[in-house]
Amino acid sequence: MQTTLSDDAQDEQDDDFDADDFQDENFQEDDFQGFQPDLPTSAAYYKLLKKLRRQVGHAIRDFNMIEDGDKVMVCISGGKDSYTLLDIMLQFKRIAPINFDVVAVNLDQKQPNFPEDVLPKYLEENKIPYYILEKDTYSITKRLTPEGKTYCAVCSRLRRGSLYGFAQEIGATKVALGHHRDDILATFFLNLFHGGSLKAMPPKLLSTDKKNILIRPLAYVEEKDIIKYAEMRQFPIIPCNLCGSQENLQRAIINDMLRDWDKAHPKRLHSIFGALQNVSPSQLADRELFDFEVLDSQREFDLKDPEEMKNRLDVVNLSLSAD
Repeated sequence: MQTTLSDDAQDEQDDDFDADDFQDENFQEDDFQGFQPDLPTSAAYYKLLKKLRRQVGHAIRDFNMIEDGDKVMVCISGGKDSYTLLDIMLQFKRIAPINFDVVAVNLDQKQPNFPEDVLPKYLEENKIPYYILEKDTYSITKRLTPEGKTYCAVCSRLRRGSLYGFAQEIGATKVALGHHRDDILATFFLNLFHGGSLKAMPPKLLSTDKKNILIRPLAYVEEKDIIKYAEMRQFPIIPCNLCGSQENLQRAIINDMLRDWDKAHPKRLHSIFGALQNVSPSQLADRELFDFEVLDSQREFDLKDPEEMKNRLDVVNLSLSAD
């Protein structure tokens, strides 16, 4: 049986993966395995780091995201989310009780004015193994997107195809994406409001062609904590000039709504995310998800004596006649 980052045989092996292993008490500077950035030293930083490591650890454990011997390809765009994901994954590589490799991969989409030197410089200075995959998906996206439409659908499809294919080329067994809890919630509401479906981003997914396992280790992490962490770590953030420059994106509108809710009702987003993990198919209306037709055959009757039932009905009828 393969050793995994789950609770399997927890009572039999002292070194099984446990999210509680990733606490500040266990933090060492050499947790960063080969790369030695200038780390913040404030109490606030260590408190936040402890929280992030705990949440990522729980996500990895809950969804069995990483197994012994895995080669995890971390997709890094230069944004705060992917930097944070890579940073935490490198720490886990050092302290996890199993062996797995981490490699960073960036897709250079040939966007105009993209600072091509930023990511290689950061990765090399911090001794992080990486690949830069160069494909001009920018021009294709511009050409295939109708006038007045956003680039998201075409861009994401081309990006996925390029990255998933490259994962196969380098022998990656898992593809790690930087989507966080708020991304998952935004996708849920986008599908609810504009797609007529109840679906979001799963923390773990088998790709459509069944060749890649996608994982989202930041699934339990709030965006506001990632923003704080990225600022403390001073990551060299690269802004997105392809889709981020388009106004009135539906996802941006949803994100504003979520942020407003979080300010006015701090527990609401936590409750909504909890609902995604607590689905009752019988209380919805999806006939593919729940077989409503068999309910009649499952009903349990409290059989009574036929004569007694007739007498009860006669009493009811008499009562109604009197009224």
